Amino acid sequence: MKWLMLSAALLCAGGLLLTGCSAHGETESDNSAPPSPKVEHESNGSVVSVDHPERFALAVVAMHKAPSVLSVTGAVNPDVSRAVPVISLASGRVVEIHARLGDQVHKGQLLLRVQSTDVAGAWSDYQHAQADETLARAQFERANDLFKIGAIARKDLEVAQDAHDKAAVDVRTTRERLRVLGVNADQPPNSLVDILAPISGVITEQQVTNAAGVQSLGTNPFTISDLSFVWVVCDVYEQDLPNLHVGDTAEIHLTAYPNEILTGSINNILPILDPNIRTAKVRIEVRNPGTLRLGMFVTAIFRSQRLEQRASVPSTAVLHLHDRDFIYVPGQTSGQFRRVEVVAGGMLPGSQQEIVSGVNAGDRVVVNALVLQNTAEQ
Repeated sequence: MKWLMLSAALLCAGGLLLTGCSAHGETESDNSAPPSPKVEHESNGSVVSVDHPERFALAVVAMHKAPSVLSVTGAVNPDVSRAVPVISLASGRVVEIHARLGDQVHKGQLLLRVQSTDVAGAWSDYQHAQADETLARAQFERANDLFKIGAIARKDLEVAQDAHDKAAVDVRTTRERLRVLGVNADQPPNSLVDILAPISGVITEQQVTNAAGVQSLGTNPFTISDLSFVWVVCDVYEQDLPNLHVGDTAEIHLTAYPNEILTGSINNILPILDPNIRTAKVRIEVRNPGTLRLGMFVTAIFRSQRLEQRASVPSTAVLHLHDRDFIYVPGQTSGQFRRVEVVAGGMLPGSQQEIVSGVNAGDRVVVNALVLQNTAEQ
């Protein structure tokens, strides 16, 4: 009996041990196995799938003839033929400045005063010439009287007359020198010389300050530019040069004033090509209404007389996203539309818009791209 009870207890203990080991093994196996990965497929943002594609009408890309258009950037520069340097014929030191860089000045306006010893020297020369002329005139009159009574020969009279003529020339020369220096020869001068504006315009260069030195014919204190006409200088690639000619009209679009369009004409195509970027300078003369400032960036548009084929689509078919233009075309699968980037041009009559590149004649596009885009985002 005891043996039977002991055997039954051992069997129960063995069964419990096996059950615990099996449960423990299953637990370790469950904890060590990695979870099944979930793969998410990223959708193509340029492809849109819809349930009822018939809701979105399609239009066929049409073609039209338009003049070839060349758009280039440029900068406003002064017309050098209208820029006049202000020079001082007297050397000295600047003691007064009455104009500054960027000021609008008028012809004859006082710009600066120079303290110069040249005036004193010119005045001294003028007085000496006057004294010599007075003496020479008296000698000539006396020689003339003596010649009339036969006291001197004719050659002596001629020598006296020549001396008087030369003295008169010296007086006129020294007087003109005073006038050029800005001094009135009929009044005793001081050491200050007034420098006046030779033309009306804007001061575009200034090379002097107070107490600065000025050299005669060596320093241009100011440069005055007439900005009623300015130059727009553009860089044009060599492959586009055959389409441009002197006298062609250009539309000037201002970045600062987008609603204002100016008109100019090409007055020179420089014969020098930049070897680095392969462009040539094209100079356009433009009348300045007052909004053009030197250094301002502009866009010049040239329209050729030659016509070329251009694509056009309904204006609603062009989608503007982040400064880029797109259209939707039917995809390879039914119910799918593919977004294609294009280069859009200007607006055309009949609610059409020109497409410079990105589509071909006969392609089909979605008429209302914005509605399709909003449907895809929902």
